[in-house]
Amino acid sequence: MSLPKTEGEGTIKEIVDAMIQKHIPYIEEAGKQGVQILCLQEIFSTPYFCPGQDAKWYASAESVPGPTTDLMAQYAKKYNMVIIVPIYEREQAGVLYNTAAVIDADGTYLGKYRKNHIPQTNGFWEKFFFKPGNLGYPVFQTKYAKVGIYICYDRHFPDGARCLGLNGAEIVYNPSATVKGLSQYLWQLEQPAHAVANGYFMGCINRVGEEKPWNLGKFYGTSYHVNPRGQIIGQASEDNDELLVTEFDLDMIDEVRSTWQFFRDRRPETYGPITEL
Repeated sequence: MSLPKTEGEGTIKEIVDAMIQKHIPYIEEAGKQGVQILCLQEIFSTPYFCPGQDAKWYASAESVPGPTTDLMAQYAKKYNMVIIVPIYEREQAGVLYNTAAVIDADGTYLGKYRKNHIPQTNGFWEKFFFKPGNLGYPVFQTKYAKVGIYICYDRHFPDGARCLGLNGAEIVYNPSATVKGLSQYLWQLEQPAHAVANGYFMGCINRVGEEKPWNLGKFYGTSYHVNPRGQIIGQASEDNDELLVTEFDLDMIDEVRSTWQFFRDRRPETYGPITEL
């Protein structure tokens, strides 16, 4: 999704409300198509404000669960659809996280993942806005599959991706906000590699468009789904607001893991010298 209203075009509340309302027709369409698991983009209800360092955006953070997750729970229950809701979380004053809530198909809030790896580099001043995650790498048993979350910059680190596989994930979703440049090449390299190395499906979600006044660059979309063989099995465009729907055959996980024994043949006893660095 692209941004319908930006800084200077309304209050923070108005900008957030406009973004949520822009998503609603797509959420409804997903439900009408029979989508079973829906994942939105990173901090879906706001601009990607991290190219600046303006503390006023702290006001866009909210509790999780909270008003937005409660709203999404209504749609989850209405359509019998799991919804993953990436949102700016306020745990308490001054304690803020880049978070994704998981809502089951009956509207039940299952829990949340907090982004673990927080970049602090030109255009991505995320440590100004987010504390590093402190919930580990949870996997959520939803009505349809065991789901894990890995958010944006996390995808550059294979360690957490492996933890999600070892914790039982069948599908890992990576909601993102990433722009053209080196990352566009890595976008279609790293996540198929995670899928292959761990024998699970991935859903890779990226926003589209350009966002003023930050002018970080073009968010290149190209959201896609990838199977445990590393094959991209559904892909969206670079430019358009879009709902991407793909069918996953979860039986492939057992087939792939039975062929390539990623879990049986691991040698964790040899990794100690590395992990102790």
